[in-house]
Order: sequence, then structure tokens, then C-alpha cells
Amino acid sequence: MKRGEEDMGIRKSEGNMYGWVTHVHAELGGECAHKCSYCYVNNRRFGRAARYCGEMRIIEKERGVELGRGKVIFKEHMNDLFAEGVSGEIIQVILDHCERWPGNKYVYQTKNPGRYSEFRFPEFVIYGATIETNRKITSAISLAPEPLERMKAMSSGSMQEREKFLTIEPIMDFDVDILASWVDLIRPNWVNIGADSKGNGLPEPSREKVDILIERLKGYGVEIREKSNLERLKRM
Repeated sequence: MKRGEEDMGIRKSEGNMYGWVTHVHAELGGECAHKCSYCYVNNRRFGRAARYCGEMRIIEKERGVELGRGKVIFKEHMNDLFAEGVSGEIIQVILDHCERWPGNKYVYQTKNPGRYSEFRFPEFVIYGATIETNRKITSAISLAPEPLERMKAMSSGSMQEREKFLTIEPIMDFDVDILASWVDLIRPNWVNIGADSKGNGLPEPSREKVDILIERLKGYGVEIREKSNLERLKRM
């Protein structure tokens, strides 16, 4: 059996995952079309697991997994379910699996939140989006939609009454006034902020600049959840 093809099932959240997530489950296979240079699925020692190579597909043995109840489950934490390379049929099949287990809250996170409005979701959902900076991101770093597009989708009328969060990780250099205004427009329930943990050579801000952003967002009444890896920026 190739590395990464073993059964995974639903697992307790661990490692550098969000502390408020209790479990993770992945049934989407294939290589994400965003091809982010800092993607943690690309293991520098062992390469990309077979599970996350090739065309986008459902891992059939995961479709029958019992999700139980009373959990906060981060779905497709190793992939982007809403990337353009994932068909609408695959997305809805995965969402329907969650809907069959209504006793949980489901977490989705994407760099293409414009697709959130296209699908039928389970009853209890937290909608997330990654916005690493307000600036344009080069194709050498990511092929995902530009941050401006993500901001517009997350601040649209259809998202206003939903429970949602932003993740600014890995944080890249930014313009304080612009990025803060974006967060104010989106009005997330909270914002996660973290730095690059893998030494990918990204354009990063100073810790002082991050602190200014955090204070600005707190002034807007936004809850900030800092990752411990931000401490590295103090040594820059």
C-alpha cells in the first residue's frame, strides 16, 4: 500500500490545528488546483501522499464513515473543497454526507469562498476563508483567487448572517489600513492569525506591524486568536 492510501476515518484534532476543532475528516482526494507553495500537504521529506495526488475525487472508503454527534469537525482540512478544480457534484456529495449526521458542527475553510453560495450545507456550519494579505499574490506562491476576490465573497450579502471566521495564515506583508478595513467589511466572528511555520521564504511583515493590525482589529470589536508561531516574527 502506498503512503497516504491507508484508511483515515474521523480523527481527533491534534498538532497545530485550531484548538476549537475537536475532530477532522477528509474524503476528498487529489491535488488542489491552488498549488500553494507553502502547502503543508507537500511533505519535504516524503513528498505528497498518494491520497492527494492526481485528479480530484472522493475517497470511496470514507463515504461510509460514521461522523457521530457532539463534535466540531473540520472537513477536508488537507485540501480545498471549493477550489475550481473540484466539481459541484463532488462538493455536494461531501456536504450531504455531513447532513446525514446533524448532531455535529462542521467547519469549512477555503481560498475560493465565492462558491459557498452555490451549495446546500448542513444545518450547523462555520464558514472560513484564508486571506493571507490584502496584496496581490504571485503565481509562484499560489494560483488561488486573489485576496480581493475572497474579501468580496466573504462580505457579500449572502454571508452576512452566517457564523464565519478569517484565517490570516501564513501572514504575508500587508497594508494595515486596507487589510483592517477588509476585516471590518467581512465582520467575522473571529480572526486566526499565524505565521509561516515551514520556512517557505514568503514576504512577511514585522511583528510590530502585526501588533498594529491586531490592535486595530480589536478596536473594531473583532476577536483575535493568535497562533504561537507568530513569535518567530519577533526575531526578524
